[in-house]
Amino acid sequence: MVLKTELCRFSGAKIYPGKGIRFIRADSQVFLFANSKCKRYFHNRLKPAKLTWTAMYRKQHKKDIHAEAAKKRRRTTKKPYSRSIVGASLDVIQKKRAEKPEVRDAAREAALREIKERIKKTKDEKRAKKVEVTKSHKTAGKGNAPKPGKAPKLGGGGGKR
Repeated sequence: MVLKTELCRFSGAKIYPGKGIRFIRADSQVFLFANSKCKRYFHNRLKPAKLTWTAMYRKQHKKDIHAEAAKKRRRTTKKPYSRSIVGASLDVIQKKRAEKPEVRDAAREAALREIKERIKKTKDEKRAKKVEVTKSHKTAGKGNAPKPGKAPKLGGGGGKR
């Protein structure tokens, strides 16, 4: 059979079933005290950390060190490991890492040059298309007649009232 023990709100002592004093404040907060001594000190607004016999004093002044030392656990240290990234396997990544900086710089320069050439080529193609389209419009639009379906605008653009 397991007994449900509670802790005293002032001293931190264990309170067994059927023992202790229960105090319910006006804001419905429940306080449980081990004895009338704890209750009296609580109502006189004494700080439990200043009284040597309370659990709070012992904890603040490191009196129960042997009990706390047993509770400490060691954290497992994370070991660094390398994984492949999407699009590049681990051996490719390691090869690039082992490359000399000069080789890497040269490869980067070549890639940049190739990209710039591609961009220039697409710009030239767009410019050629534009010139072609404007020439065809000039030859087709020689007559100054209004387009069918569009009526001329009437009225002003609004004025003072």
